[in-house]
Amino acid sequence: MIPMKQGKPVEILLVEDNPGDVRLTIEGLKEGKVKNNLSVVEDGVEAMAFLRKEGKYADAVQPDLILLDLNLPKKDGREVLTEIKSDKDLWHIPVVVLTTSKAEQDILKAYSLHANCYITKPVDLDQFISVVESIEDFWFTIVKLPRDAQE
Repeated sequence: MIPMKQGKPVEILLVEDNPGDVRLTIEGLKEGKVKNNLSVVEDGVEAMAFLRKEGKYADAVQPDLILLDLNLPKKDGREVLTEIKSDKDLWHIPVVVLTTSKAEQDILKAYSLHANCYITKPVDLDQFISVVESIEDFWFTIVKLPRDAQE
């Protein structure tokens, strides 16, 4: 589990262009047990600017976990995943691909690009919220993750 010093919340970056899925993710994280801060960006270009602390994201906090959709405008999730996993300052951040695609080629490609896991978004609203709660529970109460070196 990521130890929360002085009750410090875990940082999650959601890279998602669908406002409905953003709302459902927020709802799922609200229902969860772990105190968190959720940052949301709508496309791959913004995601990389956020992660590299560029422009309006100069004060962004490095996330403990990234939830990444594959089908994004400007720069798709596969390109974002490639950049994250090839960047010496970002490669260690776990990336959960959370997408509508069930295509075997997308699953294989995501893992070949070093995604930490691949989850297909359920269509049912209650199941979607349940999946988000499960992601949070798994990554922040079961898995051991490195903390940002700045702490």
